[in-house]
Amino acid sequence: MRYRRDYRGNCYFFTLVTFDRQPILCGEQEIARLRTAFRTVRTAHPFEIPAMVVLPDHLHCIWQLPDGDSDFAKRWMLIKRQFSRATPDCDDAVSAPRRRKRERAIWQRRYWEHRIRDEDD
Repeated sequence: MRYRRDYRGNCYFFTLVTFDRQPILCGEQEIARLRTAFRTVRTAHPFEIPAMVVLPDHLHCIWQLPDGDSDFAKRWMLIKRQFSRATPDCDDAVSAPRRRKRERAIWQRRYWEHRIRDEDD
């Protein structure tokens, strides 16, 4: 299946879900790792976060990207990678395809994005 991303704007709403909806975003250490990942990526690839909600198995956030820069996919890849690398190994049941791609069972591969076009969005 081919996904089409909308890169025409600079304000987006995202939903990012943990693998199999595992409730891994509920401890102080996990939230600290998530904050560090966001902070690090924002330093190299700036963007604003006007709103964010973190729940045990997913998060919602609104991003305002700089004018002329709509590469949210790179930012999410870096955030997910940094959080995953900082997360201690556990007894994940990692499938063979995930193992071949050097992935861990922390995040779903895809995320949902919606370009915010106006105040109604």
